[in-house]
Amino acid sequence: MKFRPSLFWDTDPKNIDVKKNAQYIIERILNLGDENDIKWMFKNYKLSLIKHVLSSSRDISYKGVNFWAHILKVPKNKILCLKPSYRKMRKMLWPY
Repeated sequence: MKFRPSLFWDTDPKNIDVKKNAQYIIERILNLGDENDIKWMFKNYKLSLIKHVLSSSRDISYKGVNFWAHILKVPKNKILCLKPSYRKMRKMLWPY
């Protein structure tokens, strides 16, 4: 099974390389993936890489990052997009 192409509506899924575009794929799955997508992600990527993407990404939703921090047992103070300085900047750009 390959990742679900409909997660990548903004690009041609045929051009996505599972290794080269790992961060992009993991971010989408953490944000929008269903149960099958998540199973695929854990089967195809090391847990350490998934945790690294969660910690360093700026493209995971606030709700999603909180959920995955709890599930993956990543301390919230280690997650970039939960840091006060980043949240303040994002709120200025996206006030909703």
